[in-house]
Amino acid sequence: MDTPQHLSFRTYGADGPLHSHDHVQIVLPMQGEMDIEVDGRGNTLDITRAAFVAPDINHAQSAQGPNRFLILDCKLVDIGADAAERLRRQTFLPVAAAVRRLVEFIDLSIDLSRTGPAGLVLPESVVRHCTPLLLEALTAMPQRHSRLHGLLLRIDAAPGQVWTAARMARVANLSASRLHALFKSELGRTPQEWLSDVRLRFVQDALAGSDTPLAELALRAGYSDQSALTRAMRRTTGMTPAAYRREHRREHRQ
Repeated sequence: MDTPQHLSFRTYGADGPLHSHDHVQIVLPMQGEMDIEVDGRGNTLDITRAAFVAPDINHAQSAQGPNRFLILDCKLVDIGADAAERLRRQTFLPVAAAVRRLVEFIDLSIDLSRTGPAGLVLPESVVRHCTPLLLEALTAMPQRHSRLHGLLLRIDAAPGQVWTAARMARVANLSASRLHALFKSELGRTPQEWLSDVRLRFVQDALAGSDTPLAELALRAGYSDQSALTRAMRRTTGMTPAAYRREHRREHRQ
């Protein structure tokens, strides 16, 4: 059954179990930090970085110390196919100023005198008005008027090409320093970090959905050879490409 749009608060402890759900979940930090792994990709969430969890994607989290997170649950159709695919590939989202202001407003709206089974409760009027605003702000990143938009589309369509910072700057018609600043402000990543994420997601999708030989897949994704791909996979997911393919094929058969 599809989950309606819903906002809630959640706190986390150490070593949460690996799990998945049949709806979209966006995890927005309000206080503290949390390590999270989404589909084999790990990162730390704080006030500058959120996480997008697509339906049926395995994820687990672990937090130490006081923390509070705003959880936005919604249906895939609420986001739209194009935005959902972009966010799924990106996974870890920079918290832009518009999103941060909304989260801060929601935080101020907490009624400390009311609690439910899951803890603090948001006023229904806040949930009703802020949920669509959050969705709009999150799915608009990066916005179409962004100077990076055309560049990101080209890289996403051909991640295996040679994408040096200098070439990215030329394609976006920006200086190298301006390119770097826009990547950090809009995506929360350097250009090469974002490129690495795109290439790795391309590989993960291909491993789960095709029988393409690993050496060929490495070259298609822009790695110098299969060994370079294996190192990147181990560093990011803790698994070799072959092990990742076996694991995800097994999940799809179950």
